[in-house]
Amino acid sequence: MSSFSLDDIRAAADRKYGSTDITVGETTVRLLNPLRMPKAQRDKLVNIQKDMEGTDGEGSEVDQVAIFQSALRTVAETSSQAKTLIAAIGDDLGVLAEVFERYTEGQSVGEASPSAA
Repeated sequence: MSSFSLDDIRAAADRKYGSTDITVGETTVRLLNPLRMPKAQRDKLVNIQKDMEGTDGEGSEVDQVAIFQSALRTVAETSSQAKTLIAAIGDDLGVLAEVFERYTEGQSVGEASPSAA
């Protein structure tokens, strides 16, 4: 029989579902894995990702810079970290896209699969 402490399980979750850390000068900006966020925060991220895929609902293109910045504000560990990262990037859509691409690599905010029971 296997035996684990909750600390062992938390450490495994940290390794598997850890944050994406970006160094900006002397500051480390921690972008949280969606699986480690509260449900309301994950739901907000899902809605932002839907916005990235389409239009604003009125047939016009969405502002991609604003969408990426909103996503960073949602996933950053603190609002001050988000402000630091966004200020350093500015309106450079290429850098925003690259940050978000690196963040999303290997991360999932999908629904849990139903069990086979």
